[in-house]
Amino acid sequence: MARMRPQVLIIGCGFGGLEAARALRTADVDITVVDKTNHHLFQPLLYQVATAGLSAPSIAAPIRHLFRRQRNVTTLLGEVVAIAPTERTVTLKDGARLHWDHLIVAAGATHSYFGRDDWAAHAPGLKTLSDAFEIRRRVLMAFEAAEREEDPVRRAALLQFVVVGGGPTGVELAGTFAEIARHTLPGEFRRIDPRQARVLLVEGSPRVLQAMPEPLSERAREQLAALGVEVRLAARVTGIDAEGLDITTATGAERLHSRCIVWAAGVAASPLGRVLADATGCTLDRAGRVVVEADLSLPGHPAIQVIGDLASAHSHAPGRPPQPVPGVSPGAKQMGRCAAANLQQRLRNQATTPFRYRDYGNLATIGRNSAVVDLDTPAGAWRFSGYPAWLFWLFAHVYFLIGFRNRFVVLIDWAWAYWTHDRHARVVAGSGLSAASPENGAQA
Repeated sequence: MARMRPQVLIIGCGFGGLEAARALRTADVDITVVDKTNHHLFQPLLYQVATAGLSAPSIAAPIRHLFRRQRNVTTLLGEVVAIAPTERTVTLKDGARLHWDHLIVAAGATHSYFGRDDWAAHAPGLKTLSDAFEIRRRVLMAFEAAEREEDPVRRAALLQFVVVGGGPTGVELAGTFAEIARHTLPGEFRRIDPRQARVLLVEGSPRVLQAMPEPLSERAREQLAALGVEVRLAARVTGIDAEGLDITTATGAERLHSRCIVWAAGVAASPLGRVLADATGCTLDRAGRVVVEADLSLPGHPAIQVIGDLASAHSHAPGRPPQPVPGVSPGAKQMGRCAAANLQQRLRNQATTPFRYRDYGNLATIGRNSAVVDLDTPAGAWRFSGYPAWLFWLFAHVYFLIGFRNRFVVLIDWAWAYWTHDRHARVVAGSGLSAASPENGAQA
């Protein structure tokens, strides 16, 4: 009788899940990767799809294609809705059940509206390709509607774009919206001047890019202002509806009229965290992330590991107190490799290793020739901004893209956009600001 190899189930094929599966390519195990989409997404460049700079296939790759040469991996399209740790099974949305001996949960994160989920209909976030298609549709359709609008007040509202949240995604979106209005669209309309559009970035804290040192944060704000973005700091959003949003600042309440609002202010863990907590009794933090042990396993459930944005993990460096791991792609990748290594150590009945996060720094682009970089290297910290930082950001992102084709296509698209200011992916399905967002926008 053939020996049954250990069954490893990985839920989610983002950065963490993909890295874990790849790290087990030579292991004597059978791996099943389950994801509710058929593609791996390079999220750091998702805003480029939302702003028509890149087409969807440039930053996404079919999961089956990624594992076509890894014979110990089976890929399944499905959404996990229940986990049974005692029986060691998971249940998919269609009722199918999958058995596992070892489980790695890398289900990622979603938007958080801080208890005001009704805002989602008026201010979409950016986590998936569908989100990117919807944001792109709203931005482009706002200009189309303004071209037809006779009333100057309503036209001004259509041409006012608001991004809520001053993290990397918010800064990148706001800067690119300003570039679209000032460099891409002028000359294409007859009744409006796209350069008259206003782009506002609303941030609740005293500065943008909170994770970066204050001098770089201030430099980012200056570069945004140079692009024409109005930055509102220490501004708390109190309401969002179809006509705009309400904010509160030190000077009082203010109403911002806008038909195109994008939410980049909050992140919450995948709902699968609550499913896991109900099944295992594990603890969730305030953001819904699963609190894990030093080796990324669940307390009392060593065969279950949680990684990526779903994990509330700490870095355990020798001689230092535990430090929280930020929700960034390098952290997810490192957790994926650690989870795979610890899984193999358990198979050999060896002690597992605490997770240690290596922070290589942060970078964010603001717009054309504008970016900020904060790097930690053995030689010390490197902090710079402007054109050199923009070049560094560009080549770093091209390097980490999945596949040679994607790297080549993105380089060509960016080079063309740099010299012409053109954004070739300005194709949307449907018309009007209230039109539904079809997922077949991936063709754009």
